[in-house]
Amino acid sequence: MSRQTPHRPSPRGARTSGAGIAGGRLLLRALGAAGLLALSACVSLAPETRLPPPPVADAWPADTDTATVRALHDLDWAHYFQDPDMRRLIGLALEHNRDLRLAVLRVREAEAAYRIQRADLAPSVGAQGSIERSRVPGDLTLTGQPQIQSQHQASIGLTGWEIDLWGRIRNLKDAALDDWLATDAARQAVQVALVRQVADSVLALRELDQRAFLADEAVRNRRQSLDIFQQRKAVGSSSELELTQVRTLLIQAESLQAQLKQERAAAAHALTLLAGTDPGIAPTRGIDLAATRLARLEPGLPSEVLLARPDIRAAEHQLRSAHARIGAARAAFLPRIALTSGFGTASAELDGLFGGGSKAWTFAPVIEVPIFTAGRLRANLDVAEVRRDMAVATYEKSIQTAFREVADALSARQGLAGQMEIQARMARTQAERADLAQLRYDSGAAPYLEVLDAKRDLLTAQQQLVQVRRAWLSSQVALYAALGGGAGQAPDAAAPAAGRPASIPHPDP
Repeated sequence: MSRQTPHRPSPRGARTSGAGIAGGRLLLRALGAAGLLALSACVSLAPETRLPPPPVADAWPADTDTATVRALHDLDWAHYFQDPDMRRLIGLALEHNRDLRLAVLRVREAEAAYRIQRADLAPSVGAQGSIERSRVPGDLTLTGQPQIQSQHQASIGLTGWEIDLWGRIRNLKDAALDDWLATDAARQAVQVALVRQVADSVLALRELDQRAFLADEAVRNRRQSLDIFQQRKAVGSSSELELTQVRTLLIQAESLQAQLKQERAAAAHALTLLAGTDPGIAPTRGIDLAATRLARLEPGLPSEVLLARPDIRAAEHQLRSAHARIGAARAAFLPRIALTSGFGTASAELDGLFGGGSKAWTFAPVIEVPIFTAGRLRANLDVAEVRRDMAVATYEKSIQTAFREVADALSARQGLAGQMEIQARMARTQAERADLAQLRYDSGAAPYLEVLDAKRDLLTAQQQLVQVRRAWLSSQVALYAALGGGAGQAPDAAAPAAGRPASIPHPDP
């Protein structure tokens, strides 16, 4: 068996050799040259991001109310919703809603992922200390006697720092940044949707309360009528048929009353879920929906309005991220240079670890050139390009969806305003008809069936008027959300010099 000579360290206390000094200087020069090379020679292979033109018309459809030209997409919800109770409930939802809280946490997750990716641009410097003891058999030593060897080492250095010559790491960092910004824009979209849902829920509760008030009035009046007809039947001045008709009218009103009660409870439960806590909803019976005030929205041109929506800004950042990932996939075809280095001391004795002559250093640049990868790199680039095309389609579809939502809301606002006027006339006419039918019956000129039909139609007309008024107010809320819901900012206005989104509140623990 061959014998090996054990390593004998330099005597303790010896002077540092000239080779050690020269090696340290060489290491520093190499690191400095590598840093300059990394800063000056980096290029980006990512394609330039060019947003496609909006695939929608330059003006809103002709059936929409477009008399005004100024867009108020930056109107804050606290100014738009002028009802104090509605503002209170929206504030509760923004503070306690769990969907919004999850959206905030996703933004923080994306921020952390961006910081992880950004850290790859800087070298990782680490310190290491080790102690190694080994026994060498006698037949492997020069003396023929077994030996116990020791080695103590302490060093500091770089651990596999890649010089980003082709912008691969920088493009991955840019993609992570755009992912972060897209997530923050998605959070704003969730907030806009939450504000709309809370406002709609409040309107739904007020609609049901007002309809229930009308139903309660009808039940009370018809019970009085039933008592009167039961007395008439007892004295023989009314027939059994007329008593049955009055009772039928009362049962119909009671059925509507029970239905509205159940719907109101479900609407209250939905609002409690949105608020994330007990909202303290008080009944608003007798309060006319017409008393609910909303600020007037004035939509401008589509090109000025749609790009302010947070969902479209999110799609834009996703498109930019896809372009950056194409650059990273292209850079993978080119050589990669990584540096590993260390500088420290080594000694066979612990007390000689920092003595003269114990200095040690390593410098290990590595260049990696892909030669054969079985098509993996090409497939990665194809995936990045396909995802870019998908991001373009998503961006265009987001614009088209936003255009439709604004157009629908404008059309609904105009159409429902006309329906509300017509339904108000219908309710007044039905009230006059019911009064006339009652007079004709009291004078003996008409059977009670005519009164029955008139009162049933009157209650239906009153209910429909309240429903149309609520639909018109909901169209105003939908228009507010479709125009951006107060989240309208320039795409990067929320990002200061470091590219950070606007401040994100911490959720309650």
